[in-house]
Amino acid sequence: MERSCGKAAYEAHKPHDPPRDQAISALAAHQHAVVALAQLKRLGLTTGAAGRRAAAGRLHRVHHGVYSLVDPVLLTRNGRFMAAVLACGDGAVLSHRAAAALHNLGLVIRARIDVTAPGSRGRGRSGIRVHSAATLAPRDLTVIDNIPVTALARTLLDVAEDAIRRDVERALDRAEQQRLLDMTVIGDVLRRAGGRRGAEILADVLQQHKIGSTLTRNDLEEAFLRICRHARLPPDHVNAWIPYPEGGGAEADFIWRQQRLIVEVDGRDIHTTRRAFESDRRRDQRLATLGHRVVRFTWRQVIHHPDQVATTLRALL
Repeated sequence: MERSCGKAAYEAHKPHDPPRDQAISALAAHQHAVVALAQLKRLGLTTGAAGRRAAAGRLHRVHHGVYSLVDPVLLTRNGRFMAAVLACGDGAVLSHRAAAALHNLGLVIRARIDVTAPGSRGRGRSGIRVHSAATLAPRDLTVIDNIPVTALARTLLDVAEDAIRRDVERALDRAEQQRLLDMTVIGDVLRRAGGRRGAEILADVLQQHKIGSTLTRNDLEEAFLRICRHARLPPDHVNAWIPYPEGGGAEADFIWRQQRLIVEVDGRDIHTTRRAFESDRRRDQRLATLGHRVVRFTWRQVIHHPDQVATTLRALL
């Protein structure tokens, strides 16, 4: 601990006060290994003392006024999220794609972390993209894993603002899978959106998209779905469960129910063992006995020959 003198030293080392280092460690443990300078001051550490700790390698600067107790390269994703929120001051919350990641909506995180904050605090900071909190209401906020974040409905609205339509569909599908969707809450967010572009897109997707019907698991399934949509041959369901009369069942990658067509897409790392190969063929045969046609497309066909895949699919349908 830093040396000091007089009354300050006495106050910092009173017998019944918890050790400052212990208090800092406890705070950091609650915040994914990061702390704000303002928080350190509330624990009795001065700006100068924080600077000396940083110079000695006991604290590591992540953003201006935000420190980590570990080397920043070792911070977890949530540690980086928390540091960005702390850098933007009181009232700041994780938002947009970063919030979607925290809600586990399956979207790619961008290089800059999205934070919504009052005023202009945090603007211009490296690695952070700050959005205005002018339209945020208390019911738009929540906490996940100790990180302040926009609630799911507000996150969906924000994502719709700067994402492609398919990302909005995927986010809704993933939220539905987790049984998190509340249409009443989403409706409230849309009514308060004030003409935001994201509101129009989100409302349109909710109206046009059958939520939960296109829950892809990987990039290969996404690529095949793009082929289907481009060819105007969208499947009825993605990763649909087909029950067997005797119990159990199988999951079909893509299904067109009226034509009783099932398409499976095989990735490069699938069927590396004979057991997996044999199991898939038995599954295909069982589905065939139930009246389904099962057709498989390889990774190479989907990625490198999409036009041929579309032509074959059109003939099958």
